[in-house]
Amino acid sequence: MRPAQLSTILKQEFKSTRHGHHTPVMLWGPPGVGKSDMVRQVAQEHGAPVIDIRLSQMEPSDLRGIPFRIDGHVNWAIPSILPDAERHGDAGILFLDEITSAPPTVSAAAYQLILDRRLGEYQVPEGWAIFAAGNRQGDRGITYSMPAPLANRFSHFEVETHLDDWVLWAYRHNIDERVIGFLRFRPELLFDFDPTHNPVAFPSPRSWEFAHRGLQKFSSHPDLLQGTLQACVGPAAGIELTAFVNSLDKMPDLDAILAGEEVAVPEEIDLQYAVAAALVGRAIRAQESGAEIEVMGRILDYAQRFPQREMGVMLVSDMHRAIGETLFSVPQFGDWAQAISDVMLYE
Repeated sequence: MRPAQLSTILKQEFKSTRHGHHTPVMLWGPPGVGKSDMVRQVAQEHGAPVIDIRLSQMEPSDLRGIPFRIDGHVNWAIPSILPDAERHGDAGILFLDEITSAPPTVSAAAYQLILDRRLGEYQVPEGWAIFAAGNRQGDRGITYSMPAPLANRFSHFEVETHLDDWVLWAYRHNIDERVIGFLRFRPELLFDFDPTHNPVAFPSPRSWEFAHRGLQKFSSHPDLLQGTLQACVGPAAGIELTAFVNSLDKMPDLDAILAGEEVAVPEEIDLQYAVAAALVGRAIRAQESGAEIEVMGRILDYAQRFPQREMGVMLVSDMHRAIGETLFSVPQFGDWAQAISDVMLYE
């Protein structure tokens, strides 16, 4: 399932704790596809804390607590890592990350916690959602087969990569537009993991964020840039991204485009993707200056000049996802929509 769809599901599951309809959710997927980030993003949007428990690093007794004797009876000291309304708040997310890496004896200790929301006398606060994530057995990680009693305590979702969802996330998190443009040009490299070869570095949504960081640190060190990018996304993808970045000196003048001047569209397809990504970034930043209507109007004018109209549609679609319905109030939008009326804009 697409990340955007899963984010909606997680949000609804979080809200459902208020009404007693919450079902624990298990996210499955290969490494680097953003399982943990989706959970943290839901918590951030709701201003809720996340308690991240790695069962793979625990013993069964770590969940149950330490026994102590009072008046001839044995009580249990509840572990401080478990959600507590007084210390952590009335609502939050209990996140059992890397749950498939936990030995069966440890995961068995979590059965009651996940389904019954309790461990002995301990009770998970009503406003707390329970989410979990883990790799599949074929992903070359340290994983155990999930026992049927544990699996039956979750609803299960497979995380798929989707370029449009990643691009929207990338713009919102100020990812370098050169990375966005490159992946629009080479979408199959968003995630390229072959577990049979057990690569150390490989392209994934997570590692492309690392590549973004590498560009910020080493763009002024051309002798180190390619090696740095290869260390993030693997040898082949690193070489391709470096070549893409180095070709951008042929980019048209973006300031001239936004000034309404007649600027030719580059013939090279990779440069067209780079221009489109950069213009969306300019539109986003224009919101801070209050000039977004004028800037988006100039971008809409330029979008009509692409020889392949699908390229202009991609540009405007990305701008709409990043900015929203403000785009529809731009005077040039009607003319642009009429010009591409036979090309689908929305999914």
